[in-house]
Amino acid sequence: MNPAYSVIFFTTASGAGYGLLALLGLTAPTLGQSASPVFVLVSMIIALGLITAGLLSSTLHLGHPERAWRALSQWKTSWLSREGVAAILTYPFALAFGLTWSGLYPAPDAIAPLGAITAIMSFITVFTTGKIYASLKTIRAWHQPLTVPVYLFFALSSGAALFLALSAIFMRDAGSVSTVAPVTILALALLKFLYWRAIDQATRDRTMGNATGLGPNVRQWEVPHTTKNFVQREMGFVVARRHAKRLRALFFFLLLCAGLLELLAVRMPLVAVLAFGITFLAAWVERWLFFAEGEHVVTLFYGNPQT
Repeated sequence: MNPAYSVIFFTTASGAGYGLLALLGLTAPTLGQSASPVFVLVSMIIALGLITAGLLSSTLHLGHPERAWRALSQWKTSWLSREGVAAILTYPFALAFGLTWSGLYPAPDAIAPLGAITAIMSFITVFTTGKIYASLKTIRAWHQPLTVPVYLFFALSSGAALFLALSAIFMRDAGSVSTVAPVTILALALLKFLYWRAIDQATRDRTMGNATGLGPNVRQWEVPHTTKNFVQREMGFVVARRHAKRLRALFFFLLLCAGLLELLAVRMPLVAVLAFGITFLAAWVERWLFFAEGEHVVTLFYGNPQT
């Protein structure tokens, strides 16, 4: 599949935003009414800013972005529609949570329930994003059980890295997040290793023969088009295996660096910011590979021998 940069930015930016939003919602009850309204407001603005920027960038990949709102009407059958609905429903709870936790609206008893709802809605939204790809049976690399967990842990790890960076900048105790951050990095590395091993070992039994029902010896005699069409541009992208191996190694190296830096990030703003930057870069590399390694069965029609 074509690794569209607008979609890559959407999944990485919104993932970090939802991860940060979820962690803020989960940690707020233990801290009570915030002693630093500026920290809360800046954190909420960054989280919602990343989410909004990501959601808007996702529409750039559409032929008619102005019609994106119509996708919301298919929530009964479409994970894409459910993602949009979940994203919209998260906003009012997140705004109410930010206002009460910062003290701009004095309602200390509402902090815990609003924080919990915000965290739940954030995880639901990321879950629906992962399900968009995991539900596509036509792309073997995506249609498997580890796709959604990888999305969830990427959101959590990038959100935790951003939480650590903000805590260090404002000289605040990150609490349990200082432990959660490197643990999520380790879990993410393990999940991604298992994911890549699974898609590498998967049986590639989809061929031109069984796709057309003409038997195992069918071959393409002539290309269907003289120039590349939309389907070929969007679904016919192929990444060389040697490049994929290098990018996978780079991904694990970046995660290692980020995890080590997070262990040193407590009250060290520059180190914490660097850890988040490396985590975000690792997410970008992984997401590019995620799309590039996805082979759509339609490519059988254009000469791909098997998928």
